[in-house]
Amino acid sequence: MASVADAAELSGFPAAKKIIDAGQVEAGLDRLAAKLQPHIDKSDCVLLGILTGGLFPLIRLADRLTGNFRIDFCHASRYLGNTTGGELQWRVGPRLDLKGASVIVIDDILDEGTTLSTVAGYCDQQGAAETHTAVLFIKDCKRPAGIKSPDYDAGLMVPDQYVFGCGMDLHERWRHLSSVYALREEG
Repeated sequence: MASVADAAELSGFPAAKKIIDAGQVEAGLDRLAAKLQPHIDKSDCVLLGILTGGLFPLIRLADRLTGNFRIDFCHASRYLGNTTGGELQWRVGPRLDLKGASVIVIDDILDEGTTLSTVAGYCDQQGAAETHTAVLFIKDCKRPAGIKSPDYDAGLMVPDQYVFGCGMDLHERWRHLSSVYALREEG
């Protein structure tokens, strides 16, 4: 990962402000892992990351958890390289059989919540014994009716602006940054 001090000096780095530093992210991951560990201790637990942004917290959390669990992914997105969400598109579904499993759906951020809710619903339809949702960040924004908060989060809030780093991208770049940045608004 690019170091926090070097990010703004990287070629092509956009006009942005750091809003959450790497230390805060690490502490948030530790908190979230502690909340998830009781589910890992159950039999047949599956950590299901939503690509591409959910890859960052999926791997970082798996490294902090102990026990016998499986890891899988799916690719469902509303952004696909854009800065505003559109219709949800499924690219790849989970590979593992989720029937009877305790599934934890992991994503980088709860924005409007459509993707997380849809993937969790899919897990239920596939016969998961239980489905929980977990995110690293929660965006302070309005959500459509019927969208619930994630079951677990890292306690890291971001403003209702376009944010990137820690799995979140800006035009498919900067996911690898260890801190979170908000794109400066024009004007």
